[in-house]
Amino acid sequence: MALEITDATFEETVLKSDKPVLVDFWAAWCGPCRMVGPVIDEISNDYEGKAVVGKVDVDANQEFAAKYGVRNIPTVLVFNNGELVGRQVGVAPKNVYAEAIDSLLN
Repeated sequence: MALEITDATFEETVLKSDKPVLVDFWAAWCGPCRMVGPVIDEISNDYEGKAVVGKVDVDANQEFAAKYGVRNIPTVLVFNNGELVGRQVGVAPKNVYAEAIDSLLN
């Protein structure tokens, strides 16, 4: 399962991570988010120990969604060494998310 990330844990979990980080910004009422959720959980299992994969519920945690300009959900952001290096807005196939992480692991 993907890690639940909140405004309180975002900096420590995402920005200070020594591994690539993939963050899914979502909300419970969002239909497309429910399609992406299981894919993000799969990615979390696939990259366990190699990357951090987490989810931010934008209804409960708005600080970093606003900071990174998340206006539509689902939006998946990819971070490396605390820097935003990738953004995928809307539903995408699993390989799109996997390739974003793979490009940072090489």
